Amino acid sequence: MKNFNLQYSPANDGGGLYARRGVSAQKEEVHAAIQKLDQGLYDYAFCKMYPDFIGGDENFINIMHADGAGTKSILAYLYWKETGDATVWKGIAQDAVAMNLDDLLCVGVCDNLLFSSTIDRNKSVIPGEVLEQVINGTQEFFDELKKFGVNIQYLGGETADVGDVVRTIAVNGTMMARWPKNKIITNNKIKPGNVIVGFAGNGQATYETEYNSGLGSNGLTSARHDVLAKYYAEKYPETFEPSLPDDVVYIGKNRLVDETSLIVNNIPLTIGKLLLSPTRTYAPLMKVLLEEYFDDIDGVIHCSGGGQTKCMKYLPQPLKVVKDNLFEAPFIFKLIQENSGADDKEMYQVFNMGHRLEIFTGETSAAKMIEAAKQFNIDAKVVGRVEAADKKELHLKVKDGWIVY
Repeated sequence: MKNFNLQYSPANDGGGLYARRGVSAQKEEVHAAIQKLDQGLYDYAFCKMYPDFIGGDENFINIMHADGAGTKSILAYLYWKETGDATVWKGIAQDAVAMNLDDLLCVGVCDNLLFSSTIDRNKSVIPGEVLEQVINGTQEFFDELKKFGVNIQYLGGETADVGDVVRTIAVNGTMMARWPKNKIITNNKIKPGNVIVGFAGNGQATYETEYNSGLGSNGLTSARHDVLAKYYAEKYPETFEPSLPDDVVYIGKNRLVDETSLIVNNIPLTIGKLLLSPTRTYAPLMKVLLEEYFDDIDGVIHCSGGGQTKCMKYLPQPLKVVKDNLFEAPFIFKLIQENSGADDKEMYQVFNMGHRLEIFTGETSAAKMIEAAKQFNIDAKVVGRVEAADKKELHLKVKDGWIVY
């Protein structure tokens, strides 16, 4: 059995093709740039929180968070150009919202939110019909979440024509809330003896309209170039940075319309459908968990950028995290790894590999949360535990052995 002993550090960035494409799983340069900024009230909380400057109430916090769909919008662009299906852009709208919302869920915020979008487009290739799909898709997503008691007000935002800056389109947003201080999660309670409940990102939740591959909105630069064929580089040069070496640009063997061996409801899913599955939000489930089990939740992590190593940044003390019962990697990740040849070390640092949400809690509460997830048709299980240690460590058990960060 292989044992990969890898020291965790920002520089340990997954390397390989991901780095050669000019992107970073750990964002070490970004973290270096912001290290002098005020880190907020709680050092280990998943999002920065500040005193209630808006209401002036010491019993509340203010929080504002920004995120987006990333390079997944390029996949939507390719799919739209190849198929003429403009509705694919509604998924990008959901991606931009979910990447904000699910980060805020990690600190306990699940209702009465404000959202403002920021859309930068190259007007020469992105017409008004795309903007309509993104903007209307955002509101439709909020309307659906409202059915589950998650209320988000859409404040509009900035839509800029900046063809000299972006090659196609960038879809981002900012989400803000004012929240009771006694209902926030800071991760300071994470401790030895906690178990970790993982909530799957793939399948079809009760509030989703079709199968979700579980990919989310992280690692899409790798997914796109590793899976899709050189055909896209030749036909759509606007979809990649021209200075990239040819051997890292669209090095796969597939087209978006190719059918895969994954069959759902007797229909083979295409490469495009898997890569463009809208990012699952866990908001309907988390609303229930936060209302019923808040006191039992010691920490929450959104396994987004950094994949399964994301939790390391938010441990409040030297602790050993052991994940020895992970979900089997969903089909999409096996497809990406098969095409790229990336090793497990890089895959688990770049992608979530099966679950995007994890909760640190006690064993009894874990069983109740797993049961609660069933009502939403979301697979959940205990994927690991927390142990005492002299330094922060993460041990991942994968099919070929252990990876140690």
